[in-house]
Amino acid sequence: MTDTSHESVPSRQRRRFPDISSRAYEHPADRSALVALRKLSGFDTVFKALSGLLPERSLRLLFLSDSVRVSDAQFAHLNDMLRDACYILDLEKVPPMYVTQNPQPNAMCIGLDEPIIVVSTGLVELLDEEEMRAVVGHEVGHALSGHSVYRTILLFLTNLALKVAWIPLGNVAIMAIVTALREWFRKSELSADRAGLLVGQDPRASMRGLMKIAGGNHLHEMNVDAFLAQADDYEKSGDLRDSVLKILNVLPRTHPFTTVRAAELKKWSESRDFQRIMDGHYPKRGEDKDTSVTDSFRESAAHYADTVRTSKDPLMKLVGDIAGGAGELGGKLRDKFTGTAGGNAGGGKGRPGATDGSEGTWRRPDPEEGPESGT
Repeated sequence: MTDTSHESVPSRQRRRFPDISSRAYEHPADRSALVALRKLSGFDTVFKALSGLLPERSLRLLFLSDSVRVSDAQFAHLNDMLRDACYILDLEKVPPMYVTQNPQPNAMCIGLDEPIIVVSTGLVELLDEEEMRAVVGHEVGHALSGHSVYRTILLFLTNLALKVAWIPLGNVAIMAIVTALREWFRKSELSADRAGLLVGQDPRASMRGLMKIAGGNHLHEMNVDAFLAQADDYEKSGDLRDSVLKILNVLPRTHPFTTVRAAELKKWSESRDFQRIMDGHYPKRGEDKDTSVTDSFRESAAHYADTVRTSKDPLMKLVGDIAGGAGELGGKLRDKFTGTAGGNAGGGKGRPGATDGSEGTWRRPDPEEGPESGT
């Protein structure tokens, strides 16, 4: 790690979040996985033992020898942004940052023992100051959440899968793990986008940066609102065949599509959760050890259920319709075998979930209420 002090403060007045827990901004699916992993006894020891097998030392030496380390003397403006981001999110140690020559806009946070942040020259040249500030906050969010550990493992397993591709069963096993990790990592990217917004505190700049990553440095030719409209068109367009193609297209990716990320970030920026954080009401790191794994998984399940319920995607709408039909069928079968079908006089007898109508059918539970007990 580099300098542990926060000698510089944000260049404009921004709210700071002392002792903020990463749970405050993590996507529900990301948070549930991380809470479960943090609760595993000896988890940190196991992964530190793995560090000898992973190419972390090689990566550190590679960036140190063939990239430019950000400091007061080199890329000073990025160094200021990095310290600002750590100051705002109250990250105690400022991770090293490197700029590497690559025309492809990219940034990453990797490392098992200590995270390092790497940004490409393509990204530095593409984004303006406020857009870049959101990106730096995004990477600091990864560091605060501990995502760098799992990102490093994902890189290792992806390389391993290529080496054992000639072994049928071995490749299948590794790719199953890689696919699961990629699904989690896509959600972790949504978490880090939220962290970037907390650092930059400029929603339009965050979404503008995503738009530039998609369309390049032609800001006069693009429009954020039109870009967000693309996400809505993408979600609701096509039929079931297109829905399947969407899934196949995203499976090999570690990041969600940029229009989807922009839409998700806009939704979160307008949510009550975001406003509460900005008002100073958020989970603290001191409370992390008391976090319930069960509650975290319940929140994740409720989020996915709500996503299915509100999605405009043809396949998700079909899944929702099937789930609703199954609930109604289950209620009718229950009524039949308990002798309460046909609108008995006095039927229902206080059955939980019954409507006020004469048929006494069971309503489908709202996903926001969480799973019913015993299921």
